[in-house]
Amino acid sequence: MAQKKYLQSKLTQFLREDKIQLWKPPYTDENKEVGLALKDLAKKYSDKLECCENEVEEIMEEIRCKAVERGTGNEHYKTTGIATIEVFLPARLKKDRKNLLETHLHITGRELRSKIAETFGFQENYIKIVINKKQLQLGETLKEQGVTHNVKAMVLELKQSEEDVRKNVQVEEEKRNEAKLEEKRIQRTKRGLEILAERAEMVVDPEATPYLDIANQTGRSIRIPPSERKALMLAMGYHEKGRAFLKRKEYGIALPCLLDADKYFCECCTELLDTVDNYAVLQLDIVWCYFRLGQLECLDDAEKKLKLAQECFRKCYGENHQRLLHIKGNCGKEKVLFLRLYLLQGIRNYHSGNGEEAYEYLNKARQLFKELYTDPSKVHNLMQLGFSAQEARLGLRACDGNVDHAAVHIANRREELDQIKKEEREKKKRRLENINHLKGMGYSMRAARQALHQAAGNLEEALKILLHNPQLWWLNDSAPESNNRQQSPSQEKIDQLVYMGFDAVAAKAALRVFRDNVQLAAQTLVHNGGRLPPDLQLSAEDSSSTPSTSPSDSAGTSSASTDEDMETEAVNEILEDIPEHEEDYLDSTLEDEEIIIAEYLSYVENIKSAAKKN
Repeated sequence: MAQKKYLQSKLTQFLREDKIQLWKPPYTDENKEVGLALKDLAKKYSDKLECCENEVEEIMEEIRCKAVERGTGNEHYKTTGIATIEVFLPARLKKDRKNLLETHLHITGRELRSKIAETFGFQENYIKIVINKKQLQLGETLKEQGVTHNVKAMVLELKQSEEDVRKNVQVEEEKRNEAKLEEKRIQRTKRGLEILAERAEMVVDPEATPYLDIANQTGRSIRIPPSERKALMLAMGYHEKGRAFLKRKEYGIALPCLLDADKYFCECCTELLDTVDNYAVLQLDIVWCYFRLGQLECLDDAEKKLKLAQECFRKCYGENHQRLLHIKGNCGKEKVLFLRLYLLQGIRNYHSGNGEEAYEYLNKARQLFKELYTDPSKVHNLMQLGFSAQEARLGLRACDGNVDHAAVHIANRREELDQIKKEEREKKKRRLENINHLKGMGYSMRAARQALHQAAGNLEEALKILLHNPQLWWLNDSAPESNNRQQSPSQEKIDQLVYMGFDAVAAKAALRVFRDNVQLAAQTLVHNGGRLPPDLQLSAEDSSSTPSTSPSDSAGTSSASTDEDMETEAVNEILEDIPEHEEDYLDSTLEDEEIIIAEYLSYVENIKSAAKKN
C-alpha cells in the first residue's frame, strides 16, 4: 500500500510538471470514458519510473477517475448546493478508492454521522467523525463548523461493525458494552481534567487533595497567568490522557484526546508555547496517531505540523540544543523526539513522492536509532542496582551508554527531585499555615486562600488585601445554595454591636452576612462608616428573604453525594494515567520505530535501485 501511494504521488508530480489534465481530451472523451492517449502516457511514465506499465496505467486511471468525479462534483455543487465529502474509513474497511458522500451543508453533525453510519454499515453511536482536524460537533451545522465541499472526513470506530460479530450474540453484546464504556471514559476524562484544573489554584491541602501542577524542565512548579493557566492545564491533561491511549495502541481513542489538547494549546499565548516542548511533542503525537491509523493522507497539514514541531524544539531547546545543555547538561534523552520527527518527515516525503528527501530523513532517523539503542544487558545491570527500566534507558541515553556514568546520573537526579519535592512541600505547608492564621482571625477559608493567591503567598500583603476589600470577608466555605439559608442572628450578638455604637438594623444585617461572626461584622461596619457596602446590603436582603429550610434538602444531599462520587472516580481515572516520572514522554523502547525505519528504507532502496538500472 505504501509503495502504491508513492507511485500515485510521483505520477501526480509528473502530470503537474507536464501540465497534463487527465479529465480533458485526449485522455477523457466526451462520455467521460478513458481515451486511448492514456495508454501511451502510461508507457512513457512507466519507462521513466522503471515500473510495470500495467500498474502505472491502472494507477493513472484511478487518478483520472478521481479528477472526473471531482469535476462532476464541483459542477453539481454549483448548481444544487450539494457538497461532496471524502470519507476515510477505518483501516479494516478501507477500499482502494476514496469513499464519496454527498450532503447539504446545512445539516447538523448528528445528521451527517447518522448518514455515514447508514451508508457504510456502522452503528451510529459507536463512531466519531474528525473533519479539519477537529471532532465533529453533533449539535452544530456543517457550515458553522467550517465544513466545505470536497473536505476530508475520517471515521474513528469505537467498536467493530455488527456484521462482523452477528454470528455470536454474546460477543456482539460485549462489543456494544465496550463501546459504551469507551464513550464514558472519554466523558470522564473531560470532567476529571476540568476538576483538576479548577483545583489547581484553590487547593488548600495538597497532601490530601490531588490537583494538576505545571513544572519546568528542572521539575520546579512554575506560575502561569490565571487567564491561561486553565487552558494550559487542560491541554497538558488531554495530552497525557492521549499519550496513555497511544501506549496501549488505542489510536482511535487517543486521537480525539490529542485534538482536544491541540485546541486548548491554541488558547495559550505564543510566548508561553515557546518556553515548553509540550506543544512540539503534541504535534508529533498527532501525526504519529494518523500514521498508525493508516490515515496519514487524511491529515492535509502533516508537513505543517512537523515543521511547527521542529521550530518549537528550536525555540525551546535553543540552536544546537544550547539552552537544553545549559539547563540539563546533556540532550541525549531528547534525541528520541528528533528520531520520531525525522522518521515522520521521511514517511511524509515518501508518501508525497519525494524519494531523495525521504531517504535523507529516514537515514537521519536510522543514525539516531543506532546512537540511542540501549543494550538490554546494560539496562539489566542498572536494574540490579535498584533503578527502574525506565530510569535505566533514560540514564544510558543521557550518558552515551556508559553504565557507571548513568548510575551516577540517575542517583543525582533522584536527589535533585527529592530536594525539589521537599521545597515544594515546605512552600505548600507555609501556605496552609497562612490560611489557618487568617482563619484564626475570623476570615473564611475561601477568603483567606483568595487573598493569599492575590498576594502571591505573602501573609502581610494578604492581610492588606482583606482590609481594603471587605467584599472578600463574606465569602464562606459552604455550598452557594446553602449560603442564604442562615438563621437570624442571635439577639446577644446584635446587642454586642449596638453596645459598640452601631445601629441595630445595620448590626443585624452585618451579622446575617457574616453568619454571626461579630469580629468581621464590626470590622466591616467600621470600615464603611457604620453601614454595609451596597453589594453586601443586597446579599443581606437575599438571605433574609430566603426560607431557612427546604423540602428538597435531603434529596439534594443525596444527589450531591452521588455527584461527588462520580467526580472522584473521574479524577482517579485521570491520575492513573499521569506518569510518575517527569520524563516519561522521553522514554521509548524504539521497537516500533526500528521496524518502521527498516520498512520504509527498503521502499526507498528499491526506488534507488530502479533509478540506477535506468
